Order: sequence, then C-alpha cells, then structure tokens
Amino acid sequence: MEIKRLEGAIEALLFAMGNSVELSAIAKAVGHDQDTTRKIIQNMMLKYQEEDRGIQIIELENAYQMCTKEAYYDCLVKLALQPKKAVLSDVMLETLSIIAYKQPVTKLEIEKIRGVKCDHAVNKLIEYNLVQEVGRLDAPGRPILLGTTEEFLRNFGVQGLDELPEIDPVQVEDFKAEAEEEVQLQLNV
Repeated sequence: MEIKRLEGAIEALLFAMGNSVELSAIAKAVGHDQDTTRKIIQNMMLKYQEEDRGIQIIELENAYQMCTKEAYYDCLVKLALQPKKAVLSDVMLETLSIIAYKQPVTKLEIEKIRGVKCDHAVNKLIEYNLVQEVGRLDAPGRPILLGTTEEFLRNFGVQGLDELPEIDPVQVEDFKAEAEEEVQLQLNV
C-alpha cells in the first residue's frame, strides 16, 4: 500500500506542476531518498507504457514531467481546433457596451464610467476579437483608444454602429439619480 500511496503522490505532483520537476524536489515532497523515488518513477513509467495509457512520464536531465503520449496528439489537436463559444460575463458586457457607445474610448474613461478597473474585461474582449486598438489619444502617455471590431458587429447582428439600439434618455436619468443616491448614502456613512 505504501508504494501505491507514493505513486499517487508523485502522479499528483507531476500533474499539478505541469512542467518538469527535479528528482530532488519530488523526493523531498514525498519524504523519500532520491534513489527510491527514481525507482518508483521508473516503475510508473513502465506501467503507463504497458497499460497503453494516454499519459506518460518522461525524464529530462534528472527531472521528470507528466505529458500526453505522442500517439494521442491528433485527438488533442482536434479538441483544440474546436471553436470555443465565448461567454461574456456581466462585467464584460458592461465594458463592451461602454466601448460600443463611446468609441473610441480609453481604459481610463471606461473605468471612470464603471467606477472599477477594467483591465481583465478589456483583455478578454480583445482575446474574443470583439474589441481592438483603434489608435492612440494625443495626450500624455498616449493611451490606447479602443473600439469594436467587425466580429462584434457579426456577433450582435448589426451592420454598423448606427444600428445599435438607442439609449433611452429617461432610463439614463433614472440611472443618474440612482447613482447620486448611492453616492449620498456612501457620504453619509
């Protein structure tokens, strides 16, 4: 049972680390000497090979790494090539709305409107190809100006920004009143 527990611990370490791990670090983590740890890992390598598993442990200059077997790379490529459906969180939708209606806009302007940092949301929107850099503001630091992409238009079913829904002025006034009330409540606390 002790060997099974050690194999499990080594497997967990190699899986969690992702990269190669020095034999000395593995031995220290599992509480055994390097020779015993090396023998256990080599035994695990043989087992993975004999059982025709999808993973293997490889040795890299006195370090070990868990990785997939080359025979299964085609499966991994097929999975990686499947289109991923981007899910937009409320924060990303809010940030995207500001960019769509105020473009070209800087991150600082978005943050002033939202009241919080927007780096993560903007980076994700760029990654999803919904937002792009459209220029630089002629101001100190030359901040990046952001705007929407053609992919944004396609995803939201509009041919141009002029087709975006109009902002209801009554609703804008209601939002302003709510924001002012919140500010007053925070000031009174």
